[in-house]
Amino acid sequence: MSKPSAFAAFSLLPAFPAYYTAFDKLGWLGLRLGALLVLAFLLLPIVAIVPLSFSSSSFLAYPIEGWSLQWYREMWHAPEWARATRNSFTVAPAATLIATVLGTLAAVGLSRQRFIGKGMLTGLLISPMVVPIVVVGVSTYLYFARLGLNDSYLGLILVHAALGAPFVVTTVLATLQNFNANLVKASLSLGASPLTTFFRVTLPVIAPGVISGALFAFASSFDEVVVTLFLAGPEQVTLPRQMFTGIRENITPTIAAVATLLILFTTLLMMTLEWLRGRRK
Repeated sequence: MSKPSAFAAFSLLPAFPAYYTAFDKLGWLGLRLGALLVLAFLLLPIVAIVPLSFSSSSFLAYPIEGWSLQWYREMWHAPEWARATRNSFTVAPAATLIATVLGTLAAVGLSRQRFIGKGMLTGLLISPMVVPIVVVGVSTYLYFARLGLNDSYLGLILVHAALGAPFVVTTVLATLQNFNANLVKASLSLGASPLTTFFRVTLPVIAPGVISGALFAFASSFDEVVVTLFLAGPEQVTLPRQMFTGIRENITPTIAAVATLLILFTTLLMMTLEWLRGRRK
């Protein structure tokens, strides 16, 4: 058998089966090329903002006249951006913790029990994923106004937790589909309490689903702006709302610098999620 050439070893094209015709190969290449073009069409507007954050100009414009880190320094020292960053990293982790705990418990309960209205209850729990976010903002604003939770961190955290919990419910339910219930029965039969069984048996098995749901909940809370516009006061301004205010009032490359850091942060979250999925497989 002849050895493959160096060109074939480093070729980007796959080794097509012998029964593939020229038309089949062209179709394969056309499909991949079309997918790459669509991907580029979606990603280029996001990537285009990154070079603008290093521009020395005070305007968001191409071509870039010079390069500078002044907008990152301004973002770091401006009090409004510091307050927005602090609020985002306060609200998002707290909302993620609440959403993860409640979503995990709800998913475990739904997977173990069969009762009338289970499908309706499941749909109700994941409804924040499909209900228009403006409807959620208006309804929570009117409801929280009676409770005095508007313009408060507690109200903002509770709403963000409600928006993130469906992600935890869906990912944990998907993980529990392959869970062997005999493990729980064996643990209980050996004298372990239900609480010990959950932490020592169930939770380690469903941990990838829990962590994946928590990452999605964190990302949804961190990027949320519509509900924040309705509920947050001047002291609860988060990064997305501060960016929205800056775009509406005075567009500067500082917004591009913040957007670049958020893109990097979100990319790291997605890479972590993919790493966890790979470990589960």
